[in-house]
Order: sequence, then C-alpha cells, then structure tokens
Amino acid sequence: MSFEVIVSGGFDDLRSGHLRFLEEASRLGEVTVLLWADGMLREQTGKEPRLALAERAYLLNAVRYVTRVVPLEGSADPNRLPSSLGSRPAAWVDTEDQANAARERFCLSQGIEYRVLPAAKLAGFPEPTPAAPNPARKKAVVTGCYDWFHSGHVRFFEEVSAYGDVYAVVGHDENIRLLKGKGHPLFPQAERRYLVGSVKYVTQALISSGTGWLDADPEIRRLEPDIYAVNKDGDRGGKREYCAQLGIEYLVLERTPAPGLPARTSTGLRGF
Repeated sequence: MSFEVIVSGGFDDLRSGHLRFLEEASRLGEVTVLLWADGMLREQTGKEPRLALAERAYLLNAVRYVTRVVPLEGSADPNRLPSSLGSRPAAWVDTEDQANAARERFCLSQGIEYRVLPAAKLAGFPEPTPAAPNPARKKAVVTGCYDWFHSGHVRFFEEVSAYGDVYAVVGHDENIRLLKGKGHPLFPQAERRYLVGSVKYVTQALISSGTGWLDADPEIRRLEPDIYAVNKDGDRGGKREYCAQLGIEYLVLERTPAPGLPARTSTGLRGF
C-alpha cells in the first residue's frame, strides 16, 4: 500500500532548496504538491510571482520526487486540503519556516499526521541516485553549465529523452570560470548536478573532469553514448567534429519552449 504525503506552496523559480525538501518528503511517501495559484502566491508572499502557474506546474511535474501536482484555486485556504483532492493523505509535510498552527490543527482534526522537516535534514546536495538504464534504448549525452536552472533546460532534457536515456554532464566550476569569466558559475558544481539529477528525464547527472568546450570528453569516452545532443546555442566548440571522430551521432535541437510557456535563458533570468 502506498502512502500519500502532501506538500503545499508557491514553488516560484524552482531552486535546490525546494528540491531537497521534495526529496526528503518523498522518503515518507508519494508526494502530491498543492500548488498555489498566482493570486494566492501574491497574497501569501506580498510579491508578484516570478513564474506563472503553468510554468511552475511544468517544472514540478518534471521532478522525480513528485508524484502529482494539484493546482489550487485562487480562493483556496493554504492551511486546508481542497475538497477536490479526491484522497485522504497520510501526512502533510512542511519545512520549519512554513510550519504554522492553523495547518497543524487542521491535520489533527482530519486524522492526518503533521510532519515538520528540520533544516538540518535538508542540508547539502547528495549525489542523485541514477535511474535504472534501459538496455533497449540508445544512450544520449548532453553537456552544459545549468547555472540558473529553468524550464528551458527541462524541456531540452524532455526532448532528448525521446531519443534515448539521458546522461547529463555538468561543467565543473573551474572550467565554467575559464569559459564564462569572473562571477561564474553562480552555483557550485555539486548543487548544479543535484538540480539536473532531480529531473525525471535524466538517467544520470555527472560532473565533467576535462577542460574547454569538450570538458566532458573523459565522461563521454567512459559512457560510450550513441548520441551527443545539443541545442543550437551549444553547437560550437568543435563538438560536431569530435562526434564524427568518435562515431557518435550528433543531434542539434531547436531551442523551443514547452507548449504554452515562454522561452527561457539563464542570462535572461539572472540578469547578466
């Protein structure tokens, strides 16, 4: 018998802290996210949502620790379960800074366990456990910085996963500084790998150990992929010639957002 656990919030601009919370919640049962609508998020935080509801839902649905996402109506009470949920969860899980007496009282009245995860339990970035590879599928490698994680990255992984199991090689800190200059990366390599490895379309996330545009060369030679996939922005640095030399299919995808979502770039979101 599976146990359903509830988490609730805005999850605006999904970051590693959100994912650590979702991962730890998933250890207690199958996670259902009650996702606040834009107006509800505005009311609870006093700020305009950075991302609209549709984009936030798309990102959460791509997280391997989430079983389902239930968008809430704008008038919903953030401390009660909606009548439309259609199930009786075993627990409602919060972080320490989300915990409140109203939610705890509601859970007590409904016979639902109220669980608060301490901040110490959410620290660090454990190496994501690789998904089981499918021997019947091709092996596709992707590479990148993934410094300000966004829906465009997720969409790229989703599209590449149609061609094979996705192995994402994340650029190590020193090489990102070499390629992009001072101030990069914004987030350390362990955190960036954790973000990428939390996406359900990614079979395994690794950190590169080489240098330059082909910093993933040691990992690629070890993985022996069938496909090296890039988007149009990443079609440079000798990758095409490299693949021809190694007999790897070189796949260039258009940079297109998921249906109904805006185009995203790390530069646009971080502002530089």
